Amino acid sequence: MKIKVINKSKHDLPKYQTAQSAGMDLYANIEAPVTLQSLERRIIPTGLFIELPVGYEAQVRPRSGLAFKNGVTCLNSPGTIDADYRGEVGVILANLSKDEFTINDGDRIAQLVIAKHETAEWIPVESLEETERGAGGFGSSGVAKN
Repeated sequence: MKIKVINKSKHDLPKYQTAQSAGMDLYANIEAPVTLQSLERRIIPTGLFIELPVGYEAQVRPRSGLAFKNGVTCLNSPGTIDADYRGEVGVILANLSKDEFTINDGDRIAQLVIAKHETAEWIPVESLEETERGAGGFGSSGVAKN
């Protein structure tokens, strides 16, 4: 799939790190280091502007290493970039750790996953088909192995 992109950053375009990677790394495009204090959140620019084909979205997702090792993750995850959005791709980063965390220009801060999606059409009804699960949710099946 080909996606139109304007790269106003100082960095290479996002790329897959391995042949089987689902996500491409996004790079911070900042003039000076940004330090996130504990529980602080900021939008970090990437310098990228994309034009997705109709029927596709781009999902901004956390990088697992950044989240696990540093407690820094993406809010609104996955963040959705719609096919008709033409603004700069930004990453909402939040520091969930007790320690401050500094982001430097060019740091890999998130992943971008391109995904196909469907457009739903609502069908108003008075009842839904019964299922074994029913209305059970939010942990109703427990955590212990059955």
